Amino acid sequence: MNKVILMGRLTRDPEVRYSQAAEPLAIARYTLAVDRRFQRRDNSGNEQTADFISCVAFGKNGEFAEKYLKQGTKIAITGRIQTGSYTNKDGQRVYTTDVVVENQEFAESKAASANNAGGYQQAAPSRPEPTQAAGDGFMNIPDAIEEELPFKV
Repeated sequence: MNKVILMGRLTRDPEVRYSQAAEPLAIARYTLAVDRRFQRRDNSGNEQTADFISCVAFGKNGEFAEKYLKQGTKIAITGRIQTGSYTNKDGQRVYTTDVVVENQEFAESKAASANNAGGYQQAAPSRPEPTQAAGDGFMNIPDAIEEELPFKV
């Protein structure tokens, strides 16, 4: 089985190209910075706390990446690992490893993303925030939110 699940932030805006076929196909390439659970020192003694994973998204996933993803966006993806190789202009064999994206989704709210970017600040939400967890570990639901829920409280 070849299945990959990753969550991380884009290191830069996706590079998107379209195929030259009769019906052009979007091909988006981006790199995810995925935090490690444990830190590891590299050869120079520096601590490496993230891995940088090359990802490629085709078709609708590529169009989604072009339209909605940008540097710093935190996303979760599922896909598969694909390896390949080619000969560069110097005649040397180059080996590649990419994650082919099968599904991608945002891993944080737009407001949290804006706060992490340190730039654009979104207006405060109009609905009340949930209160702290009760003794049973579940969040309390604010009183004013009942009409927005699709079920009875």
